[in-house]
Amino acid sequence: MWIPTKTKKYGVAIYNWRGETRYGLPLEIGETIQILEECSGWYRGFTTKNRSIKGIFPQNYVVLKPCKVDNEGLFESVLPLEDAVVREVTLVLREWGDIWKRLYVDREQYKYTTFRKVMRELLEWRRQLITGTLTQDQTRELKLKIIAKIDWGNRKLGLDLVPRQGAQMVEPDSMSIVELYHVHVSSAESSQGVSARGTLKRKESKKILTHHLYFCMRDFGHHIGEDTEIYFALYDAKKQKYISERFLVKISKEGFSNYVEKLHSNCTIFTDLGNADLTKEIFIIAHVMRMGKMLYSESSKKTEKNAPVPHQVFKRPHGVAILNLMEMVGNKEYDSEEKEFTLKVFQGEEKDFHQLHEFIIRQSGKYSALSCQPNYGIVISLKMLHGELSQVREENPLLFKNICLTSKLGFADVIMPGDVRNDLYLLLERGEFERGGKSTGKNIEVTILVLDAEKNILENCLWGASGLDGSREYNSMIIYHHNSPSWAENIRLTVPIDKFAGAHVRLEYRHCSTREKNDKKLFGFSFARLMDKDGATIQDGLHELYIYKCEDPFKLDACTYLAQPCSNKDTAVSHDGVTTAASFSRSHREVVSVKTLLCSTKLTQNVDLLSLLRWKSHPERIQESLNRVLRLGDEELVKFLQDVLDALFALFSTEDGNSTVHSGLVFHVLVSIFSLLDESKFQHFKPVLDAYIKGHFAAALVYKGLLTSVQHCAEWVQSTEKQEPIQKCFRSLEYIFKLIIQSRVLFARATGGQYEDNFKRDLYSVFTALNNMLTLSYAVILQTQIALLHSISAVYEQLIDVLPVMEVTKLAATMLDSLHKDLPPQLTQAKLIAIKNLVTSKLFQDDESRNILLTTSCNHLRYHLAHRDELRLCTDILGEVLGFLFKQRKICEEQGKMNNCIHHDVDTLCIKTLDMLIQTVLVMIDKNIPVLSCLVACLIGLLQLLDEFHYKRLWENLMGAQHDRKPLKDFLLRVFLVFKDLVKQEVFPPDWLVIKMVANNVMLKSLQELAQPLAFKFLDSRAGFFDKELWSNYFNLAVAYLTHQSLQLEMFSEVKREKIIERYGDMRVLMGFQILSMWSHLGEHKLHFIPSMVGPFLEVTLVPESELRKATLHIFFDMMECEQKARGNFRQVESELIDKLDILVSENKGDDEYRQLFNTMLLDRVQSEDPTWKESGAAFISSVTRLLERLLDYRSVIQGDENRDKRMSCTVNLLNFYKNEFNRKEMYLRYIYKLHDLHIQADNYTEAGFTMKLYADQLSWASTVNVLDPHFTGQPEYRVKEKLYHKIIDYFDKGKCWEKGIPLCKELATLYETQLFDYNALSNILKTQAKFYDNILLQLRPEPEYFRVGFYGLSFPLFVRNKQFVYRGLEYERIGAFTQRLQTEFPSAQILMKNTPPDDSIMNSEGQFIQICNVKPIPEPNPIIQANDIPEKISRFYHYNDVRRFQCDRPVHKGLVDKENEIKSLWIERTSLVIDCPLPGILRWFEVTERRTEQIPPVQYACETMHSVERELRQLISQYTAEPKRNLNPFTMRLQGIIDANVQGGISKYQQAFFTHEFQKLFPDHMQHVYRLKTLILDVMHVLEGGLALHGKLAPAGVQPLHQRLLERFAQLRQSLGTITKLKRQQSDSIVNTPLPPLPTEKKSQLTVSESVSNRSSTSSGSAYGHLTVDEEDIYTKPLEILERIGSNRENLSLPMGSPNSAPPIPQRDIRPRSQGFSTTPTNPAEVVRTPTRGSADYSSLPSMKSRDSTDNCDLPRPPKPTHSRERSLTKPPSPKMLLRHSLPTPTDGTAAAQLRNSWSEQGMEEAPPLPPRGQTPDKRSISNNDMPPNIPKRSSKKNQASSIFSIESIVDISFDETSTMDAHVTNNLSISAHHTDMHNSEHHDLRDSGISITENSNLNNFNNICYEEYELRPHGMQQEMNINSSPPLMSPRLENPPPIPPKSSVGGHQMGDGMSSLERHRYTDSVERGNPDNYSIPRLQLESNGAEGVDESSC
Repeated sequence: MWIPTKTKKYGVAIYNWRGETRYGLPLEIGETIQILEECSGWYRGFTTKNRSIKGIFPQNYVVLKPCKVDNEGLFESVLPLEDAVVREVTLVLREWGDIWKRLYVDREQYKYTTFRKVMRELLEWRRQLITGTLTQDQTRELKLKIIAKIDWGNRKLGLDLVPRQGAQMVEPDSMSIVELYHVHVSSAESSQGVSARGTLKRKESKKILTHHLYFCMRDFGHHIGEDTEIYFALYDAKKQKYISERFLVKISKEGFSNYVEKLHSNCTIFTDLGNADLTKEIFIIAHVMRMGKMLYSESSKKTEKNAPVPHQVFKRPHGVAILNLMEMVGNKEYDSEEKEFTLKVFQGEEKDFHQLHEFIIRQSGKYSALSCQPNYGIVISLKMLHGELSQVREENPLLFKNICLTSKLGFADVIMPGDVRNDLYLLLERGEFERGGKSTGKNIEVTILVLDAEKNILENCLWGASGLDGSREYNSMIIYHHNSPSWAENIRLTVPIDKFAGAHVRLEYRHCSTREKNDKKLFGFSFARLMDKDGATIQDGLHELYIYKCEDPFKLDACTYLAQPCSNKDTAVSHDGVTTAASFSRSHREVVSVKTLLCSTKLTQNVDLLSLLRWKSHPERIQESLNRVLRLGDEELVKFLQDVLDALFALFSTEDGNSTVHSGLVFHVLVSIFSLLDESKFQHFKPVLDAYIKGHFAAALVYKGLLTSVQHCAEWVQSTEKQEPIQKCFRSLEYIFKLIIQSRVLFARATGGQYEDNFKRDLYSVFTALNNMLTLSYAVILQTQIALLHSISAVYEQLIDVLPVMEVTKLAATMLDSLHKDLPPQLTQAKLIAIKNLVTSKLFQDDESRNILLTTSCNHLRYHLAHRDELRLCTDILGEVLGFLFKQRKICEEQGKMNNCIHHDVDTLCIKTLDMLIQTVLVMIDKNIPVLSCLVACLIGLLQLLDEFHYKRLWENLMGAQHDRKPLKDFLLRVFLVFKDLVKQEVFPPDWLVIKMVANNVMLKSLQELAQPLAFKFLDSRAGFFDKELWSNYFNLAVAYLTHQSLQLEMFSEVKREKIIERYGDMRVLMGFQILSMWSHLGEHKLHFIPSMVGPFLEVTLVPESELRKATLHIFFDMMECEQKARGNFRQVESELIDKLDILVSENKGDDEYRQLFNTMLLDRVQSEDPTWKESGAAFISSVTRLLERLLDYRSVIQGDENRDKRMSCTVNLLNFYKNEFNRKEMYLRYIYKLHDLHIQADNYTEAGFTMKLYADQLSWASTVNVLDPHFTGQPEYRVKEKLYHKIIDYFDKGKCWEKGIPLCKELATLYETQLFDYNALSNILKTQAKFYDNILLQLRPEPEYFRVGFYGLSFPLFVRNKQFVYRGLEYERIGAFTQRLQTEFPSAQILMKNTPPDDSIMNSEGQFIQICNVKPIPEPNPIIQANDIPEKISRFYHYNDVRRFQCDRPVHKGLVDKENEIKSLWIERTSLVIDCPLPGILRWFEVTERRTEQIPPVQYACETMHSVERELRQLISQYTAEPKRNLNPFTMRLQGIIDANVQGGISKYQQAFFTHEFQKLFPDHMQHVYRLKTLILDVMHVLEGGLALHGKLAPAGVQPLHQRLLERFAQLRQSLGTITKLKRQQSDSIVNTPLPPLPTEKKSQLTVSESVSNRSSTSSGSAYGHLTVDEEDIYTKPLEILERIGSNRENLSLPMGSPNSAPPIPQRDIRPRSQGFSTTPTNPAEVVRTPTRGSADYSSLPSMKSRDSTDNCDLPRPPKPTHSRERSLTKPPSPKMLLRHSLPTPTDGTAAAQLRNSWSEQGMEEAPPLPPRGQTPDKRSISNNDMPPNIPKRSSKKNQASSIFSIESIVDISFDETSTMDAHVTNNLSISAHHTDMHNSEHHDLRDSGISITENSNLNNFNNICYEEYELRPHGMQQEMNINSSPPLMSPRLENPPPIPPKSSVGGHQMGDGMSSLERHRYTDSVERGNPDNYSIPRLQLESNGAEGVDESSC
């Protein structure tokens, strides 16, 4: 049983699970799951990424996680109880993951790789957080790093900003909008501050004053051989002084790596470096000292290797190294990174050792590098640390572990109160010593000691460097043999404070011999006192110490020398030379220079300070001391702050509280000290001062004097120009009042509150004086007033301790009100700063005082908002107030209390500032100023606090006692305008989604309240008061809000959408219902908003939210009903709806769901309510629905070049709709221009012309009214029409459609001649017209091909779905290129390979299927076409243009197929199509509106074929008669192709098929066609005779042999047709086209047919036979091609005329030569005609020739077309699944052959000359890939040689009385039938093997049934095995050895009755069977054995 879970609510999948069980929920590792129920090892729930699918899953596949459940029950939400940052990383990685995959798809490689790296880092850091092994510091640091990465990534990906405080995301409900705004600002800055690497850049906002340098020595690359000491110090080269003490690293003689004395002994931190220290000229100086022998050599190293350690160790100079720290200081990039450097060591002369570093820096003096390995020396690493030392220590605890600090020489820039330091630095500079009679100088070593007052040596107080422990003495280095040594060594003395008085330092000088046995010999000493007799420490600076001679060290122990002066500055003793007995003699020439520097917080060197502190001992010097203290250094004062203050207060007043003579000066000094603490260096001492006041201050009587002094300053302002002391006083008021109040508290405590009134009176006097001072307006006191206002708010906070809060508040309010309104900008700033400080002070937290302060502050704010000055400060104040009120209200709500004061304060704020705030925002919103967003945040924050009560109070306040509506209206209008601007403009940055959603929510709630006065104050039906302006503004605002970008949830990700809905709901729906509610209030006033609100409401209904749509669509019904009632119709609603719908849908609004909703809901409403306008309403709704359909279609194709044709279709649909259904001229015109632009882009100039003609036809020549067209502003109709005509004429010219331009030229000519009398323009237009006539005759114009295209399937757009169209191809575009173009336009469509009509399964499928085939245009009846004598170039245009009717032919077989003569049963299924408009037109395609199918009998088709041949011959003859000099090749090849055709058996086939008694008996109704066929054959012979005569005249010598050959072959041909020829000659004209009854007994038939060619049906010029070469890609299936295909597979029936009586036997098929290339491509050069007006066609044995004449003359017939290539490309090769004619017997038996031969007339025939060799030249036809449809196999070419239909050998006597012919024919048929009755007749319907050449203009040109499905390429092997006649591959030039003939079929012939002919057995079959693809695999033999009739399944 499933039980709802209580605690098990949240889990994570730890395995993949496919959900392979009923109701199973598939899981992937890492997916989070919310669990709903559990049951015995199973859970039921859903994954959080897809909440809609619920299912079950095993419990052991998930791990549970602790979670928090909100809203338990149906709508519960579960949040995991994990760290917020971990949770955020999880969500972020999920969101980024999807985007990351898209980056890969979009090939954004850089972003992709960057985010892969960042996401991996986030995963790793998340893992570290989850493991919980980090310290708190590390965790905090890692979280900050994670947050920085996330924010960086979000910004880079354009995602929303996450507002944060620290690392935590903020909850928008927890703070006011102003606070939220500031959080957004800081988060945005943090996010911007993240570098591209995702690391956080250091913020520069707070200036860092203190820096530290971490130093570590890594290696020493020199081997010195003795112990080494290296002293490092920081050096300022600019000031030429050291800025830090020294740090020592000791190195043993074995080398650096062997020395480990203690951990970190090689590391230090140089502390407290200020910004001024970090200059470009700061260096690290390293002094390398050798500790050992006086002189060291490599040789002595070996000898003394094992010697004992020497007794004497000397410090000797060795080398110096320097490093410029500019890289560390100047380049902030290395701030947080440790970097390694190598220092090169240099050596110089010993005497210059002290300044060697200067030589190296300046690159001057003598020095050289110490020899070592290249690029090696002292290796150190450095790292900069920033901030206070305590902070840095906290951030880097490991770095500071066991490390020594190296102090700065002097105090830090910032002195901390707790810093205790007591260091005296002694710099041993140089010495001047006497030579003492020796030639060489001394080796002088200085030993330094410190002795106390008791003459004891102080232990551990000398520090030569910071890496050492303190020592009792310090020994200097020794300069070899030099009497004026310079040491420049710095020693730190740390003498305890109590030992300082009386202590002195002693320097002892010893000479060190180079002999090691000798001890160091003392020869003198110096000393210096550390403190003078007044207690002042030794002064900083240079001291030249006397040198006293002494050689006995024991004499120094008694320190008797102290009675003598130490230097010339020594004032402790007299210098009169009187000495004691034990005195030491001084050498007057010898002197030692030392420098001292005191860094002590306890000791002072200042005598003036000491005199102030000891004022009681010298009362007469007090005045002087106070004056000196004013000039004293700041550090000294701060160091002794407490002592100084005590002394000053003691001097300030007497014991009874009265002032003293020094009071004024003391006050002056106090103010100076307080001012000092405002400096950044000492700002940390303010707490020290506070601590002093609280804990040490004891002057209980000074408050009187201090108050008096402040009052005096305020009153003294006007009487002095010197304002600085007064300004200092006012700046220090905070501390002065702290002292006053503490003093008063102490006094009151001591006296029980005496003199309280006096104190208050004094206090009020002070404030009165201050207020008076503020009222003055002198420029000189401006800064003084500013100083007062800046500091006064802190005073009020102090006064709370001694005065009631309300009194203090009144004091503050009085002071603010004392200021004038119109103040200088600086004073205004100061005032607003004072107000800001007050609203953030304790005063504002008290309920009563807050009300007073708020009222005062609001008054001031209102004034400044109105004047738009200091808006930044105003917003800051408002923000503070709003933040405070929001927090207080939130606290009250959480506690369940109601705070009336807060409520009242909000009311005050609303009434005082809201209207002015709105006005200010309204003025400023168009100005791009930074403060605007903060101002808007304040406005929204204020609205957030308002409730219903506040709004009511606001309305009352605005209307006043008079109930005046005007102020309220103005206010509402301003609010609506502001809201509208806020909605339309991006006030906040686009990625600030959080604050935007909060603002939207506040605006929604505000609008609900703002709507109330509209309904109750501005809609009064009884009083007739209605304010349309206000209501219109409201509705427009509501619509703008509802359609705002940030509310369109469907554009957001699912996670974001869910969050918004969970927090706010869909605010659009709430707004929609509000609109509906307000609309319903309007009642009769609705009419005011028709039609103005139709567009806005339409926009609302188009929002893709079904609930909203359902709610608001009813508004349109209301509008229609309202207008109908008022005006009797709803035309305005209709008009506006149509206009706006067009615009809005084009803006990507609306969808198909909307169309359906619009239709159903409004129609339902019309039907249910049954209004009087029901019919018109329903019609209008249906029309709008259709318009929506067309608009949505248009919108779906509005982008992309591949959709251009679809755009055109949709545009035409729309313009027709607007014209026919709505008669909207402006919309109609708009879409005409759109269609025109589309055509121009596609270079469809003809179509562009027709499109603009639509516009021109709307205009009149007679009208002078100006048109409303922005393209022709202010121009009359006739002028616009004239311009349009010129443009159209230009387009027709570019599109070569001159025939259409000529009528326009004529119209313009009439206009210019009869109306405008503009003869200049008339001349020009007539020239254009003349040029057009020339172009028609002279210019080359390729005829377009036409294609029928069917679009089937429900996935197509509505405007093409399950419809057929006829397309007009582009220039030279064949079906292959056209198919590719369509596939580009419909990439997901599948091309149907069959042309059979698709069944319902395809029509209703969800896919897309396209069917394409060529169609032949049928010209409309036209005098030009019907006339005979019109030049072809003129008439040809009308065959291919202005066409609406098209036809396509499909071959079908009826009855039994005769294998010897398939023509008998070959019928043509002709489909006629009628399209919507003629082509060309405004589109390149139109929909098929009518289809009709008819069956053409075989004999009628034969007539059409012969008629085409005759027509073409006549055209050629007329051309060459008119132009004898034309290139003769086309004429020659055409004649040869007709006379000497070797690939057909056409006439013989016709004779066998139609000129028989059997045919006459079976088809008596077709006899009229038989007679006509005979007549046509005779006509062709007659025309041929004339053609040969003309050819003989024109043929040059080189062509004469070929001409003779043609004459011979023609003679043979005529002889074979002798009977008919004689008949033709003897017989006069008979009844035209009237069949005569057959006369079987007569020898000859009397039959004549009129020679008239006027019976043109639908044929046009073309060749009758396969000897005619046809263009590569015929647009239609050619009729003769069918015959050709039948004949081309037959054995060669051409008989060589060896003797008149006998003929040689027909050769076997396997040894017969085959024709090369294509079955219809002749190989004799004279057989091929090529005309350049068509596409490229190459000929097998003749190079392409092109006549210049032929190019220019349009009288040429339509060029011949190859019957291979394109039309072949539309028919598939014979399918291997079908049995073919391979099983027919080879007719070589004598009887059959004899019967066949004997039926021909052969008398008097000569033997024909031998034919040229066949198949030697490969077919070079260039077949362009661009013209071929993709992946369609090519037709193989036929190789067998068939007889010509006009060769003598193939002609059968046509007369009916030749019984031998009939007998032979019937016998042949019967024999074939007997052997092959089992052959399925449909298997022989493939026209590819017929002997008919299908020319372009024959009626069967349209075998576009030649469909793609027929392109099944037969397997090669099967071809060879099954069909000896199957074509070889296209590119094979010849086949030398044809494959053997397979055995004959032995399938029973008994199934056919004896004596029954094939024609009798199979009569016509009217129904056309469609093949079932499923049965392709069933052998046809079995199917046909039942005698079933059928048609070829492979035929289309």
